[in-house]
Amino acid sequence: MMKIAVYAFDDITMFHLSVPHMVFDEVTRQNLATWTTVLFSETPGNIRTSEGYPVANISGIDAALDADIVVVPSWLPHGKELSDALRHTLHTAHQRGASIVGLCLGAIAIADAGLLAGRTAVTHWHAVDELATRHPNITVDASVLYVDHGDVLTSAGTASGIDACLHVIRTRLGADAANKVARSLVVAPHREGGQAQYIERPIAARADDDPIAVATQWALEHLDGDLNVDQLAVVAHMSRRSFIRAFRDSTGATPAAWVRSRRLDEARRLLETTDMPIDRVAAECGFGSGVTFRQNFASAFGSTPSSYRRRFDARA
Repeated sequence: MMKIAVYAFDDITMFHLSVPHMVFDEVTRQNLATWTTVLFSETPGNIRTSEGYPVANISGIDAALDADIVVVPSWLPHGKELSDALRHTLHTAHQRGASIVGLCLGAIAIADAGLLAGRTAVTHWHAVDELATRHPNITVDASVLYVDHGDVLTSAGTASGIDACLHVIRTRLGADAANKVARSLVVAPHREGGQAQYIERPIAARADDDPIAVATQWALEHLDGDLNVDQLAVVAHMSRRSFIRAFRDSTGATPAAWVRSRRLDEARRLLETTDMPIDRVAAECGFGSGVTFRQNFASAFGSTPSSYRRRFDARA
């Protein structure tokens, strides 16, 4: 059971308002868990979106008092003032253990509420300088899709709110659940760049005749092999130097970092869906030894493979 309260206000765009509803409600539609979402504002009634459409039956601010997650899905670019009522609601929810999520410009509201002091955050790239100037005690990282501190999460601009919401599902229900939601919504379960996200199989973003797409698809089919740069360049029919440059332009990562992430993605899937011994998982995913696998897994996910399997065993 999970209740998500989404803050609604006049002049919010329909897209920003709909993202958490669409992603989180899909959890229930897919019978993965029972999650409910509710729109709330300082006063119950109606709001009008920036496109001019009225949205009726908005709940009052009390609807957020028992929410497990409170989402501020956006904010006004000219700097909407944070009301005392919303500030109090965010603080109260945070103190009782609810997760606070600021999507896109919503990160500004979370920062104004004082929940990001001394932390790292991200927002839409248009507002990165504004957030950094407004809150010099916050480290603003413009390069990531989202930053999750466990209790407070912020995301980059617009569509990255979908990535952040999928991440919330992934951390609470596991990678398989997040992948099912992503497939149902016909969105990529993983986008390169930013902090680690976990997927079953990344979807090539380029045409079939693109050499980088060809190389990445081949790599996904040979994760247990030696996927060094020279081998991948041969598959792409490119020189080593040209391949490295084109690969970074295409994926936002080095070939080595991308391969390591994909191996960890596959390892997580195997841990969730099989009883394969840890050392065999390491071999299937191309890690040289069980020790190397455990070190990489702990570094990426903050958990041992065994602990992760106990938490997210999809076979149960």
